Amino acid sequence: MRLRALLDTDALGLRLLGGEDELDRTVRGVMTTDLRDPSRYLSGGELVLTGLAWRRDAADSEPFVRLLVQAGVAGLAAGEAELGNVPEDLVVACVRHRLPLFAVNESVAFATITEHVVRQVSGERAGDLAAVVDRHRRMMTSGPAGGGPDVVLDLLGSDLDLRAWVLSPAGRLIAGPKVAGPGLPADTCAKLAAEHLAAARTGRRGPHRVTLGSSTYSLFPVRSSGRSPQASRDVRETVLSDWLLAVEADAGDWPEERLDLLRGVTQLIAVERDRRDAARTVRRRLAQEVLELVQAGAAPAEIAARLRVAAPVLLPGLGAAPHWQVVVARVEWQDGDLEGGPVAQSLLEEILVDPSATGPEPSDRIAVAHTGDEAIALVPLPAVSTEHDGSEAGILADALLESVRDPLSAGLDDDGRVTLGVSASVHSAEGLRGALEEARHARRVAAARAGRVCAAGHQELASHVLLLPFVPDDVRRAFTARLLDPLRDYDRRHRAELIPTLEAFLDCDGSWTRCATRLHLHVNTLRYRVGRIEQLTSRDLSRLEDKLDFFLALRMS
Repeated sequence: MRLRALLDTDALGLRLLGGEDELDRTVRGVMTTDLRDPSRYLSGGELVLTGLAWRRDAADSEPFVRLLVQAGVAGLAAGEAELGNVPEDLVVACVRHRLPLFAVNESVAFATITEHVVRQVSGERAGDLAAVVDRHRRMMTSGPAGGGPDVVLDLLGSDLDLRAWVLSPAGRLIAGPKVAGPGLPADTCAKLAAEHLAAARTGRRGPHRVTLGSSTYSLFPVRSSGRSPQASRDVRETVLSDWLLAVEADAGDWPEERLDLLRGVTQLIAVERDRRDAARTVRRRLAQEVLELVQAGAAPAEIAARLRVAAPVLLPGLGAAPHWQVVVARVEWQDGDLEGGPVAQSLLEEILVDPSATGPEPSDRIAVAHTGDEAIALVPLPAVSTEHDGSEAGILADALLESVRDPLSAGLDDDGRVTLGVSASVHSAEGLRGALEEARHARRVAAARAGRVCAAGHQELASHVLLLPFVPDDVRRAFTARLLDPLRDYDRRHRAELIPTLEAFLDCDGSWTRCATRLHLHVNTLRYRVGRIEQLTSRDLSRLEDKLDFFLALRMS
């Protein structure tokens, strides 16, 4: 706004005392001060309001005005409440330095002027930003992206002083402001995503307000462009795939115009999201073709040919065909009336990205197909190294879900489950069918566990752990009760600690010395306890079969 506009508002009670030729100056903010030197708090373009408490005598006016002019302020407004009028020495100093000076009637509060200026300046900035956003939207929809979502986030920061970030439903940072300032920590991203997904499941219209520590965030859903909030038949179809815009501000008292502006920003970001999804079409088709060949039992040479086509698309510049891993995900809803495959596909495309990677591009190396409730990812590994224990590096099931478990659980609410299985890496077409079956089997192991979000890896398929989830509950209870209930009853009556002793004895591989040391017992005391265990259960802990039965009973209990 211009200084001249202040005189046109009667409610402000301003009277011009000098600087009529400078009234076309632009006001970019307002500051109230009674400091003798407020320059370190000024950035230029402010209307400075002062009650004149800094003035002790006439000699103070000249240095005060000189400091304001050096800081580049737009004008000065002095209140008449303290002295009854504005001192002549201040008027003279302002005229000398060509600084516009206003007198503020004692009946007008500085807060009234501040509120008016802030409202006008914010409204004009919002209008300018809205025009920029609209122009940027037209650029993005008619051709290549004009800088992506980062550009408009920078505009929000520079023009409206709003810090904002685009997050995936799993809490990965997609885009953020490039300007200087602290970033958004990974744990904050995860918490914001969880809050957003939980709110989305309730069906409430955004923005959703969340307070974390001393900061308040407003969360706006980023829906596919062209889709209204009511266009989806069921919120579960998109809750685990839609991005969100997190703004560090409380939008609860925003005027409708500003809310509309932020919704326009989400539409602009949605264009980038749709373009990314369109680019994934080729990778999805490649995955579908390869997996159809694998499941149909095609010749390894034919599968290898498709892999050679896929490798350059997924890993440009790669000289040789990489190793591959297969990840299988399944999304299931309690009522069973909604197909989970498309949701699982979008979810895998998000979570199979290095959590430290930002932006939409890293997921361009993941090829995911889906059928029914299942999604299958073909993940290229450009270099498979061997860890110190001899196992091959790659995607690990537990690490895959570590940072996204809370957001996904919030999005699933009480009626959905996500289960994942991860295969070992294979380096040829011949191994791909086995990797697919391995990943599917690992997913079934994960499905047998408790929890909304579970995963299992190929490492678990070579262990007794594989068998335990598939033991029926009634068999499990009967088996453990027959072996362990006599020991529990004895412990309850005599406080003999037979169960802890049994656990330690098996964990020490039946070594009397090591077990006695661990339990801080004399070996004879340990022998007495083990003898009591054998007497109560009619088992012999020197026999491998009986040791194995006790071991499994403890694991299943």
